[in-house]
Amino acid sequence: MAVLGNAKVAVIMGSDSDLPVLEPALRFLDAFGISYRAHVSSAHRVPERTAELAKAAEAQGIEVIIAAAGGAAHLPGVIAALTVLPVIGIPIKTDTLSGVDSLYSIVQMPSGVPVATVGINAAQNAAILAAQILSIKDLGIRQKLHDYKASLASQVEAKDAQLQAKLKK
Repeated sequence: MAVLGNAKVAVIMGSDSDLPVLEPALRFLDAFGISYRAHVSSAHRVPERTAELAKAAEAQGIEVIIAAAGGAAHLPGVIAALTVLPVIGIPIKTDTLSGVDSLYSIVQMPSGVPVATVGINAAQNAAILAAQILSIKDLGIRQKLHDYKASLASQVEAKDAQLQAKLKK
């Protein structure tokens, strides 16, 4: 469902190598019918382009930005510094420090420049959080979230029933 116009969410990754990590988020947004744009941009290699994306997002109708980066992971923070829109950061797992470096870089923002941060490689949680933010004014998305949470509960109950059946044998 990725679209260029009328997107509600911008998904910005620091490198195209981050795409496999972000695919669960994109699938979730698709499943919920939430339109998005996806871009590769780097806070270090193309800072002007990153600034353009961040500054133009609000005027283009974007309501939430998901930004993923590894290593020094400045992308979410730079974007948050340039917009008033909510920014959700996804720390990408790295070979060097297993993503802890990315996590610390994203979660430890200075006062006044918050970035909501999910777990390392937790792209689907970022999409769920984006949907929750959008659901504040979109009751259709809110209902889909209620249904999703009920589905999660049903899955756990079914697994428990299976376990109980095995234990009785």
